[in-house]
Amino acid sequence: MKAILPLVLTGIFAFAGPLSANGDPEENPLFFTMDEVNLSQFQWKNRPVVVFADTENDPAFIEQMELLRARPDALRERDVVVITDTDPAARSDIRIRLRPRGFMLAILGKDGGVKLRKPFPWDVREISRSIDKMPVRQREIRARKEEIR
Repeated sequence: MKAILPLVLTGIFAFAGPLSANGDPEENPLFFTMDEVNLSQFQWKNRPVVVFADTENDPAFIEQMELLRARPDALRERDVVVITDTDPAARSDIRIRLRPRGFMLAILGKDGGVKLRKPFPWDVREISRSIDKMPVRQREIRARKEEIR
């Protein structure tokens, strides 16, 4: 009996995935820290929105994260992933490339290119409008309309 119990427990936990707040498996995480990811893993799949700050206690960083967390569905609809970088000492590749000074919001395209930089927090509606003007996003919108027909 003692030998079977660990096997049963292992089997149960092996099939249990991470759970979101509502109890459903979280298939597409939206928020990452820079040390969890490599930007190349998102190329042609997602649009990274990178939020820089010198500390997690920066009021602009706190405000930006609240704005982003308030409308996750609009971000997911546009294949956005949010990446935070609050450690200037770590000198991440994207921090070296973009050289933020204090707080900065950067929107990258699916091609990995920098599409927009802002030195202050932006609402999800403004981010969405900016993304919706991008050529790749325009093609996605047209393709979805054709699928509906």
